[in-house]
This record gives sequence, structure tokens and C-alpha cells, in this order.
Amino acid sequence: MQFSAQQIAGILNGTIEGNPDATVNALSKIEEGKPGSISFLANPAYTQYIYTSQASIIIVNKDFAPTAPVSATMIRVESAAAAFAKLLEMYNQVKLNKTGVSKQAYISDSAKVGDNLYLGEFAVISDNARIGNNVKIYPQVYVGDNVVIGDNTTLFAGVKLYSDTVIGKNCIIHSGTVIGSDGFRFEPQNEEGQRKVPQIGNVIIEDDVEIGANCAIDRATLGSTILRKGVKFDNLIHIAHNVEVGENSYLAACNVIAGSTKVGKNCMFSGQVGIVGHLQIADNTIITAQSGISKSITKPGEVYMGSPAFDANKYRKAYIHFRNLDGLAQRVDKLEKQNKQ
Repeated sequence: MQFSAQQIAGILNGTIEGNPDATVNALSKIEEGKPGSISFLANPAYTQYIYTSQASIIIVNKDFAPTAPVSATMIRVESAAAAFAKLLEMYNQVKLNKTGVSKQAYISDSAKVGDNLYLGEFAVISDNARIGNNVKIYPQVYVGDNVVIGDNTTLFAGVKLYSDTVIGKNCIIHSGTVIGSDGFRFEPQNEEGQRKVPQIGNVIIEDDVEIGANCAIDRATLGSTILRKGVKFDNLIHIAHNVEVGENSYLAACNVIAGSTKVGKNCMFSGQVGIVGHLQIADNTIITAQSGISKSITKPGEVYMGSPAFDANKYRKAYIHFRNLDGLAQRVDKLEKQNKQ
């Protein structure tokens, strides 16, 4: 699709400086701008590129003052970053606006589907599943028995939803994610080895949740594994049985949360965080990358670091001593030798 500077300025409530009839059909970074593309300048570190960029249109802040000629048509807005984010969102909506049910997809006779369903090739909707309105299910998605999917939710290619999973409205689940597989629970037997404990619970994902690619969210042994409203997951995250993640919590890649742990609201976990089972993590907790949590965190708003993790400020001070341990050990050895003499 092609848009003019006049149309874009109207969408963004911006003012044009240059050719209002300049047209674009692509988005680009400012340093890689090409004719027919639109870019933006928000970070002052990239100002140099606005004078050499070949982009046809560049969005800038209202107070931007060029120090040399700019060949591109500029659209001035309150916040260039926010305006470009709005364009990205609109572009994504157009690009992902798929409709129709493929003849190579399967819908069980007992399933109920809403209006405006997109169902791609080799996708399966199993018995008694209930699918809301405006749902997009990409190719090779498996929707198991009794699964519920709310309005406006998107499942990208290869997502697998085991039986009884409940997905809310406005959710996005990326390719390769598996929701509702068995929790990892076995009981030792004297002569029989390990006996698998049946996992008969389910997974509940509330509204406005986004889950990255190749995540695994286990069903509960009894009851439900729950992701509350607004939770956001990066890729490669494992959530064990009966875990609950509170509203609007953000988890970066490679997090692992063991069984029955309860994470509070508005938490932020950096990459490769590991949390053992049966803990309570307070609201607004921040955990830095590669931290290991072995005890409950009961005070809201704390920052934790290290493995085993403790208060980040104390960890940073202690780290100074960690780095000097070898030198301290050598000094102690030297003093001991002197004392023996």
C-alpha cells in the first residue's frame, strides 16, 4: 500500500515541511532509508543520518532544528518515536489482516466458532472447542478438546493448545509455543522406579497476554496454571505446573519458574532467571539477568541479583570483594608464612 505525506500527517496530527505529495510504501531505519520509504529521528545520536538518508519522508520532533539541508519531506510531531510506533502498529495490522477458512483446515462438528475467523492450512479445531470473534489461527495450529479462545486472539503457525486450555481476549501467541502439556511430576516407587502423577488440571491465560516463540506452559496437576491479564513473555520461557504469574508482569527470554510458585503483579525478570518451586514473589519485584531465586521475596519493589540472589545493592558491593578474593587469599598466605618464620 502507498501513502502520501499528507495522509500520514493527518494520521499522526503532524505538520509537513517539504512535499505533501511525497509517497511511501515501506518503513526503514534512518541510516538505511531508501526512496519510497518512511523513517524517523528520535535519538540525537542518529541526527547525522537525516542529512544523508534517501528516505522520502522522515518523522521528526517539533523542536528539531536542522543545521544543513534535508532532502526528505519532514513531518513534525510531538514525539517522533511514539508516532513511528503508531505507524508500525498500523502496518502490522494491515500485514496480518488475514481472513477465511482454508479447505485444508479441520473444524470438529461439535466445535463452535465466532465470526470473521481466519483458519490456515492444516490447522485443527478439536471437539467442543469454542472460538471467539475475529480470531486468527495460522497454519498447523492444534486446538485441543474443550479449548476456549477469546475474541481478537492470534495464534501463529505451529502453536499447540492441549485440551481444556482457556485463552482470553486480545492475546498473541507466537510460533512453536506449547500450552497445556503435562507438568513434570513423578513419585518414587521402591521397585517400580518413578511413577508418573497424572496431570488433570489446565492452563488459563487471561486477556491481553502475549507469549513469545517456543515457550512451554505446563498444565496444573489439579486446578490451573494461570497467566493473569497483561502478562508479556519473551521467547523460550518455561512455566511449570500450578504456577501463577500476576498481572502485567514481564519475563525476558529463558526464564524458568518451577511448580506452584506465585509471582506478583508488575514484576520484571531479565533473561535466564530461575525460580525454584513453592515460592511467593512480591509485587513489583525486579530480578536481574541470570539470577537464581531460592527463597520467597516478601517485600514489594525490591531488586534482586546473583545466584543465589539477594538485594542488588548489597550484591554489587559484595561483588567487589568476589573479584578480589584471589588477591586476598595470596595476602593471607603471605602473612601466614611470615608468622611461621
